[in-house]
Amino acid sequence: MLPDEGATEDLGRFLAELLQPGDLVALSGGLGGGKTTLARALIRELTATPDLDVPSPTFTLIQPYEAPGGRQIVHADLYRLRSPDELVELGFDEMTEAAITLVEWPERLGDRAGPILTVDLSLRAEFGDGARFARIDGSGGMDARLKRARALRILLVRSGWDEAARIPMQGDASSRAYERLIKPDGARAVLMVSPPRSDGPPVRNGKPYSAIVKLAESVHAFVGVDRGLRALGFSAPRIYGEDLNEGLLIIEDLGSEPVVDASGPRPERYAEAVRLLAKLHATELPGVLPVADGIDHVLPPYDLEALVFETELLPDWYCPAIRGADLPSPARSEFVALWAEVLGGLIPERPTWTLRDYHSPNLIWLPQREGLERIGLIDFQDAVLGHPAYDLASLLQDARVDATAEFELRLLGLYVRERRNREPDFDMQGFARAYAVLAAQRATKILGIFARLDRRDGKPGYLAHLPRIEGYLTRNLAHPALTRLRLWHAEHLPDLVPKAAPDAAPEDA
Repeated sequence: MLPDEGATEDLGRFLAELLQPGDLVALSGGLGGGKTTLARALIRELTATPDLDVPSPTFTLIQPYEAPGGRQIVHADLYRLRSPDELVELGFDEMTEAAITLVEWPERLGDRAGPILTVDLSLRAEFGDGARFARIDGSGGMDARLKRARALRILLVRSGWDEAARIPMQGDASSRAYERLIKPDGARAVLMVSPPRSDGPPVRNGKPYSAIVKLAESVHAFVGVDRGLRALGFSAPRIYGEDLNEGLLIIEDLGSEPVVDASGPRPERYAEAVRLLAKLHATELPGVLPVADGIDHVLPPYDLEALVFETELLPDWYCPAIRGADLPSPARSEFVALWAEVLGGLIPERPTWTLRDYHSPNLIWLPQREGLERIGLIDFQDAVLGHPAYDLASLLQDARVDATAEFELRLLGLYVRERRNREPDFDMQGFARAYAVLAAQRATKILGIFARLDRRDGKPGYLAHLPRIEGYLTRNLAHPALTRLRLWHAEHLPDLVPKAAPDAAPEDA
């Protein structure tokens, strides 16, 4: 129920939050029902222009607008339309293909495919002048978005963030979305939208890709790991509000001060990040983490199946997309067998939490805090139980940051000393070997992922990092534990393995 015109405008601002290019908003109802009022509020919100003049398109039939980011909006009133054929003459389909389209009198439009938000408005004079009833529905995937938008509105109100401004933040390579929330008093938080991941098609042994490589399928994983890290005294974000079913979290805003600068890693900040890992890896850690009453998150093992399958991203994506040719079947089979052999010897006696994306984009420097709490941690929902060397390799061989082999060796030595201070019997030689192998595995995987982001997802920006990652792979393959894989690369991808590799991966620290 909308008691007055202001409530109708509030509804328009609410609905604007869930609209995307290609959506159709079908506005139905009799004359004077409020369709134009609702459309005006939607358009003003989408264009971020509160006083924008939005006339009814009754006589022009179609009125276009442009929103921030180049998004197109089309407002159409089809009351005077005699036949759907007139829309063809007006170029309606071409104009609306990639636009957010608002249509009054949509019954004259004919059948349409794609996401459709249906809003039917009717006057309810018995409840007062200007009172209206709105019936809202969705199809073509819009129903799920509408449900999530309603849940988000409830969460914002319940958590006290309903009056906050919402500013989109740059996301990552995942399907998650983030917004910065800023209250009128300046208080800040981050809205994380991470809807449950639907299983993709089976790719091997009846299992989808995400299940094989152990990717989180719901926000439960983030909540469990977050609370586990905070219980250990680390600076993961506090959680201010949550809707686990819809994948919505309001979390502490740790800021954006990085651990790098224009010259590369900040040594003192990287040193603290190394010390944090050493403390984490020397701690006895549970494999099951509480999420909510009666709900636990079980950390999956980073097992041989997952590690080997990730290496296959190189022949599946990097070779055809970057090298321009598929690997012959015998060479691919040999590649997989070699990786299975070398990774099979790396099962740790005591697995630890492997945060998996422990690198500069996910580490925030918090100078107002003390000690290890100065390292803010984000993006750890894909954490697994694995070898401690993996996260150290993620940090010291950052896909986006240039660092010398000397710098890497110095911080690897710091890690070893920190571990020995806590565990005098720490196996330095075994760790150095595992570090080289897992660093090579990670570089191999990322070459495939970045090629896939370009070829499949249309994100060519990741290709700029390939030379750096190729350099890491070359460095790691120089370790004796990877001799047979180095020889394989020399035969099948020779430009990745020069005859002399001056920056060999460290054999000890």
